[in-house]
Amino acid sequence: MTSHLARRLGISIVALTIVILLAIVAPRLLAHSKRPQYLTAQVERGTLEDAVLATGTLHAFKQVDVGAQVSGQLKSLKIELGDKVTSGQWLAEIDPVISQNALRQAQANAQKLLAQKRSITAQLKQAELAYQRQQLMLPDDATSRQDFEAAQSALDVQRANLASLDAQIRSARIEIDTAQANLGYTRIVAPMNGEVVSIVTQEGQTVIAQQQAPVILKLADLDTMTVKAQVSEADVIRVRAGQTAYFTILGEPDKRYYGKVRAIEPAPQNFLDTQTNLGGSGGGSKPNSAVFYHALFEVPNPDHRLRISMTTQVNILLDTARDALNIPVAALGAKDDKGTHTVRVLGADGALETRKVRLGINNNVKVQVLTGLKEGEHVVIGDVDIEDHPSSDKDS
Repeated sequence: MTSHLARRLGISIVALTIVILLAIVAPRLLAHSKRPQYLTAQVERGTLEDAVLATGTLHAFKQVDVGAQVSGQLKSLKIELGDKVTSGQWLAEIDPVISQNALRQAQANAQKLLAQKRSITAQLKQAELAYQRQQLMLPDDATSRQDFEAAQSALDVQRANLASLDAQIRSARIEIDTAQANLGYTRIVAPMNGEVVSIVTQEGQTVIAQQQAPVILKLADLDTMTVKAQVSEADVIRVRAGQTAYFTILGEPDKRYYGKVRAIEPAPQNFLDTQTNLGGSGGGSKPNSAVFYHALFEVPNPDHRLRISMTTQVNILLDTARDALNIPVAALGAKDDKGTHTVRVLGADGALETRKVRLGINNNVKVQVLTGLKEGEHVVIGDVDIEDHPSSDKDS
């Protein structure tokens, strides 16, 4: 009986103890559950870049249009699309028959003039002898002055004829040189080392080179590529020659190709069209279109993975910070007159603290922290309203 009472007394004491503990702990748990909840981000170290973003296209650093300087039928092509050629290599031939005939005609004309020169030379010698005889006879009145003057005039005429023929012969030699050059132009050779990137004229087509040189094919040196990045008028004032730039292509979005900005074109990419519109009947109003300027830089392309007209995503670096403390831009509060920003920091015990931080590079996603925070701390980037985010049990 006594042991039974003792057991009941012990159970009562344990139950009372549990009730007391619940009375003490429950308010605290309830208060803790009502604490504000925050979205936070950790203060980290990393590389930050302040860059001008642009879209660009790839071009060969050196590219030439190989054309024809003489008219005629394209007799043969010695190369195919994609072939690599060296400077001076024979690329194509235009039918040389017309140029050969022109050369033969020029040579025949020159030979004719040379024959005439020999005839005039003989006549000149005869006129010189006749004049000399008249000179000897005139002092002795063995001839009339009229005969003397006639001999002198005949000599002058033959000398003038010889001078005229000499000029015609020089002209004929120029025609020979021109005909030889035109004949040489029927054999089209590579002006530089490169790759055949386009064949414009096919075998059998007739080319007319009277007003402008028709393009036969296009050669490009693909060992170096030029990037033409379209920089907006808002950003171009921050870009200058010598800045580091890199780009990615659609086929390799994780691979960066680096270069240095060589130049920024002074006129926008649509400058000629704009001038045409301004000079037309439309008046002097500016066309309602975006204005972009080309920033140019080169990258090596030894394996020819980069190709003409590829689209590139370009970053022109204005500033870079390596191993820099950084936080999301969303964590920034108001900026004061000293240039510092307020940031809310959540401590390990859940306490919220407001600090002043001084910033460095800001790329609109993350911002460099110069002073005010330490690596590993957590900054508040937003508040969570528990009532607006019910538990999964309630949703179900």
